[in-house]
Parts: sequence; structure tokens; C-alpha cells
Amino acid sequence: MNLKTFRIGGVHPEENKLTAESKTVVAELPKQAVFPLSQHIGAPAKPVVAKGDKVKVGTMIAEAGGFVSAPIFSSVSGTVFKIDNAIDATGYLKPSIIIKVEGDEWEESIDRSEKLERLEDHPELTPEEIVNRVKNAGITGMGGAGFPTFIKLTPPPTAKAECVIINGVECEPYITADYRLMMEHADEILVGLELLMKAAKVTKGYIGIEDNKPAAIELFEQKTAGRADIEIVPLAKKYPQGGEKQLVDAVINRQVPAPPAIPVNVGAIVQNVGTAFAVYQAVMKNKPLFERYTTVTGKRLSNPGNFLVRMGTPMKDLIEACGGLPEGDNKVLAGGPMMGKALNSIEVPICKGTNSVTVLSGDDAHRKEPQPCIRCAKCVSACPMGLEPFLLATVSSLHLWEKAEAEDITSCIECGSCQFTCPAHRPLLDNIRQGKSTVMGIIRARNAKK
Repeated sequence: MNLKTFRIGGVHPEENKLTAESKTVVAELPKQAVFPLSQHIGAPAKPVVAKGDKVKVGTMIAEAGGFVSAPIFSSVSGTVFKIDNAIDATGYLKPSIIIKVEGDEWEESIDRSEKLERLEDHPELTPEEIVNRVKNAGITGMGGAGFPTFIKLTPPPTAKAECVIINGVECEPYITADYRLMMEHADEILVGLELLMKAAKVTKGYIGIEDNKPAAIELFEQKTAGRADIEIVPLAKKYPQGGEKQLVDAVINRQVPAPPAIPVNVGAIVQNVGTAFAVYQAVMKNKPLFERYTTVTGKRLSNPGNFLVRMGTPMKDLIEACGGLPEGDNKVLAGGPMMGKALNSIEVPICKGTNSVTVLSGDDAHRKEPQPCIRCAKCVSACPMGLEPFLLATVSSLHLWEKAEAEDITSCIECGSCQFTCPAHRPLLDNIRQGKSTVMGIIRARNAKK
């Protein structure tokens, strides 16, 4: 098999896909659901409910707060308990809607049948109608980035889309939610891809899957046999192949330039498999985004697994469903060990971008003591963006923001390959993240004055 991959950098972390063969379980409803108003890139959503209001599953509770924004829908039925600040995965208090759960009553407009709807049976679905339904359903990138999906489907006039690439890579260690989704809902994902292709007005679609998922590659190749419009692309195992710029390079052999360039500037629109599934449900079943596939995993969890979980469910509930936190030291991450954020509370809710809750225990829960840089340049070899992480980390720690910008810090995709490969255990990603955030703030302030 001729396996493709991206050209620059990359690492090979231990996979630890403990839950790959664990079929998805429907998570129990929480007693109370918390919905942060910032679950996406862009302006926070604005509440359209008030304390004491009754809501159903699928009721819009917050509308988009600007062009780059997305509405939020209740995943539970019950009463709005309060609109207040609550801690989210960033560790900061954020405005949130808190709902007391009572029963499980759904909006009647949602089609809950199992019948597969096919695109050819729906001539009324124009590209504009598809984009509109995706926008109104509150769909954002389900791989973790959280960018409103409808914006990707309407690129600027300076860029022309030529293909849609579905990201079925899931290269982050431990996480298997996308793999289970592919194995359990392949037909819906393919219709979702067809909808995305029609919305983007392109005639070619690709699905990139790493070769550590041979069953998924085989399943999708069977289902697309004889089709010229959809191609399954087996990829060599390499992290961070799920980064959209790396995936574009691997699948269509085109490199996306530095920001502000995005994949559509080289003809590609990239969407996660979870997003394709959510698009199918929104367009064909009138189901807004309020639940997702999430992996809950860790070497010492007694019963790790994959869950279909309603947004707003506390991570604590899912950890309890897997047997609770192990004895001893634990570090709980929202996401995987490479890009996930360590949590200071497990009461944090599952949000649109939460693909995993990873529990690191024992020695894995502790960082090794950082040592002086030995100038080995492993971080430079590993960086998939061709940057110099040791330099970016140093100028960030010294607050040399002009130098950081000149050295292209905004191109960093925060994949953590540099920190993973550093033999001196230096906190490269931590420093670069802080520097990148500061520099992007400076750039925004400068642009606002123009």
C-alpha cells in the first residue's frame, strides 16, 4: 500500500489507543448541564433564555454573537437554573447557561428515525440551503479548533475551493472517538461529505485515514468502490497529521503558506469526520449540534470507553462512568496528551470541541525537571511548520514580541512535537503558546488602528 504523509517534521508518540475496540455507549444524562457561551472561535453566543425558562432537547438557548460565532442549543430538557460564570476547560470563569435537567423531552422538529437520508432524494438542498442549515444548527469544527463550519464553506472571493478533505486521521495518542464514529456511522459520514462538497461547489472529496485504522480504511473503500468523486487516502502514521495544513500536504501534495493563508487558498476545505456527521444530522435530520462522540481514557482507568455525550455534561460524570479517578496522582486533560489542556477541576463541562478526557496517572502525571538546552535541534527537526521552537520559546520567555513575530510565531499550530522530542524536558510549547497569544493580540490591536 502506497502510504502518503506530510513533508516537514513530525514525531511518533506511543499510540495508547486503549479504547479502539470499545463500542460507543450513550452517556447518562447529567443532573445539571453547563453551557459556556464561548465554545467556538469568535464572538461568544448571546443568551436568548432567562432564569426559570423551560427548554427541551434542541431548544436554542444562545444565538450567534457576531459573524464569526455560532448558536448554542440545549442538550437536555428542564429549567434554566441561572445564567452565571462557570469554569470551562481554560480554567477561567466564563459566562454560561446552567440548566437543571428534568426528563428528556426533545423538540418535535428533530427527526429521530434511523432512516438514512440520501442527497439524491433531496433536490431542494441547494448549496445556499445547506450552508444555511449548517449555520443555524450551530456546527463548529469538531476536531477541537471550534471554527464555525459555515464560514469555511463560504470562502472569500479571492480563494476557490477545488476539493473537500475529511480528516479521519485522529493522530493524537489515546483518542478513538473519531475511529468509533467512522466504524459505526460510515454511511452518514459519506452523505455528510456529499453535502459539504455540494455546499462548497466542488466535485472531489477525499477522506484521509492513518494506516493504524485498517478496518476503517477497508470499510470506507468498500462503500466508495467505483466512485470517482470520493477517494480514500491511506496515510502513514505520523503526528500531527491531523493538523489541517499537514493533512492538505499529505492528501493533495500542496503546502499552505504562512498565516493569514488557510487551506482554501490552495484549493482545499478540511473538515473533521465528526463535523461531517454533524452536518448530515443538521441538514437531513434537522438536528442541531448538542451531543458528540468523546473518548474517556487513561492507562489506570478501570473501564475506559467511548461515549455519545450531551454537551454540558460534567467531565466528572464520565470519569465516574469509567470507574472514577485512580488512586494516587492524576492529571486530567481536556483532549489528548499532546495538545490537551490540563484541568484544574473535573466539574468542567463537555463542549462542542471536547473529543477526549484523558487521565494521566502516576509518573505520567508529572513533568520531568527541565534542564538547560543542549542545542541538539531535535525540536527544529520535529516542527511540522518548519519553525525554530527553541528560539520562539526563548524570545517568548524574554518578552521579545517583535522578534517573536518576525520569527513567524503565529504559524505555530501548538502541536507539542517540539516539547515531546526535547531531551532536556524544556517547556517549549508552554512558552510559545504564551508568546503566540500575546503577538496575535498585538497584531489585532495594530490592525484595529488601520
